Amino acid sequence: MSEMERTLAVFIDFENLAMGFKDRKEKFSIQKVLARLVEKGKIVVKTAYADWSRFGDYRNQMHEAAIELIEVPKRQMTGKNSADIRLVVDAIDLCYSKTHIDTFVIVSGDSDFSPLVSKLKENGKHVLGVGMHDSTSTLLAENCDEFIYYEDLETPESAPGELDVGLPKKKREAFQLLIDSIVALVRENKEILWSSMIKDTMKRKKPMFNESYYGYSTFQSLMEDAEKHELIRLKTDPRSGTYVVVGFGPKAGQTPKIPTH
Repeated sequence: MSEMERTLAVFIDFENLAMGFKDRKEKFSIQKVLARLVEKGKIVVKTAYADWSRFGDYRNQMHEAAIELIEVPKRQMTGKNSADIRLVVDAIDLCYSKTHIDTFVIVSGDSDFSPLVSKLKENGKHVLGVGMHDSTSTLLAENCDEFIYYEDLETPESAPGELDVGLPKKKREAFQLLIDSIVALVRENKEILWSSMIKDTMKRKKPMFNESYYGYSTFQSLMEDAEKHELIRLKTDPRSGTYVVVGFGPKAGQTPKIPTH
């Protein structure tokens, strides 16, 4: 019925990111990156490489996101760090040892990772890159199956539209998460928006999500209530008998159109 969920391994070259943020006022937010990646699938590995003695300000942010920090001391003589080679070794090892991981995310703009991208693709892996506009090599970006620029990421708190403030707080939270998840699936070019697919996305965005917390006995009843409030439009799939979202309602705010098939 629904498409298979992708399984992601995320490798972060923090040295390269730090270079891209060197002249910026704002700090790098790993939550913005992860909020976008959970729309792709289930993240099972998160690792970041750097000489962390130089980036103490970011340690807590990384720990809170449950990212494993790999300490790679800077080479004093050459001035070059060895984070890149360690990242490559770990990614290749995972490629061969964990065959269930089908998507590799390289958070870096360094062209040195282009051979790694090619090798992963050669082994049937989908490769997604994330990097800064100013510090990303065109060679790397064009070699990936998909590349996302950090500057184009929405903040985790962003919403496609403001819901009716007259709604009870819990109901508004549930509906907003529902709409955000549908928008994410549309952005991923999903052709059919099955209710199971939407619920999976909601749980990836908010792992503690449970419709009963919001007062619904089933996820189906939550969707029916959202349709009653003119936020979404539903139809029943004749074969499976389950709901499919076919459009947004007039009260969903500014949202992208859902393709019709």
